Amino acid sequence: MITEKAPGKLYIAGEYAVVENGYPAILVALDQFVTCTIEESTQEIGQIISRQYNNDQLSWRRLGDQMVVDKRDNPFSYILSAIRVTEEYARTFSRDLQIFNIHIDSQLDSANGRKYGLGSSAAVTVATVKALCRFYNLPVNKDQIFKLAAIAHFEVQGNGSLGDVAASVYGGWISYHSFDRQWLAQQRKYLDLKTIIDLPWPDLNIESLTAPKNLELLIGWTGKPASTSQLVDKISLFKARRQTEYHHFLEKSKSCIQRMVDGFHRQDLEAIKNEIRYNRDLLKQLGTNSGVNIETESLSKLCQIAESFGGAAKTSGAGGGDCGIVAIDSNSNFGNVLKSWAKNHIEQLPLSVHFIDNAKSFKKSVKHHLSYIHK
Repeated sequence: MITEKAPGKLYIAGEYAVVENGYPAILVALDQFVTCTIEESTQEIGQIISRQYNNDQLSWRRLGDQMVVDKRDNPFSYILSAIRVTEEYARTFSRDLQIFNIHIDSQLDSANGRKYGLGSSAAVTVATVKALCRFYNLPVNKDQIFKLAAIAHFEVQGNGSLGDVAASVYGGWISYHSFDRQWLAQQRKYLDLKTIIDLPWPDLNIESLTAPKNLELLIGWTGKPASTSQLVDKISLFKARRQTEYHHFLEKSKSCIQRMVDGFHRQDLEAIKNEIRYNRDLLKQLGTNSGVNIETESLSKLCQIAESFGGAAKTSGAGGGDCGIVAIDSNSNFGNVLKSWAKNHIEQLPLSVHFIDNAKSFKKSVKHHLSYIHK
């Protein structure tokens, strides 16, 4: 029996812009997990069982090297894609494919099914890839796990930056530049998977960041889940109609994240806080210009309360609901923020930053093709 887990994530800054090739964002991995357990099946049928989906289960069998799923409509698309991609990779190492049972358990949603926007689809993809790589004894490092999981996730979702996948793989605080997904889609048509995994990916840049010791991260949940895909679709329409304004947003966001990364390098909490505020303003303006309600009334209240006690706050992710984040000095009386949130029906999520192995120390070799990054 093999068990692997992957953490959830939150965006700190750089949302929306990061979906464009080479544009950066900052994310953090959190200590809530999706766990994947694999054991070889004793029968000719394998099962995928998930507490995440109300103890639903899916049965499948082998037809040669292909998985044959018994249900056409199922909630396991990311798990299935992770299996397909990882087994495709396993075959390049001449591994014999097995029949197995997979058990999935998630901490990323509440016990009553409320979704917090912590990247459950990315985490379940990463956890499944990691478990299968161990199951088939594949020689992989974090870079290769990221690429396998990114391919699996992208082939289901078809869009997005894959920053949440990176956070689940590398852990801690990271700066992430999205890679060229159109390039990846083209290479999948012509190259074998191992070659693609071994290639540098255009625009991809992942760097570990060390947060200032006095940075306290607070996370508030508004009680209203948001649909990231619908919000991103609306921004895409704005991009098509008002390209000049959208490009200005991209460049301002890029400069903001570069200054924030420099603040991490200098261990300068005030610089980081200033850029969080600036990024909030950029996203609010994007919402106004596009007609997308990125910062809802509840999120505005969350931010207003945090700012009144010295924190720097903004929406996290696509906005429209879900979570807001606050950077505040750990030496301050930030308990006042939490008390005021509670009075205004904003739930604190008591989560901490999760580091994977010695993730703080890596200076990623995955900083590939920097010459591709837009200037």
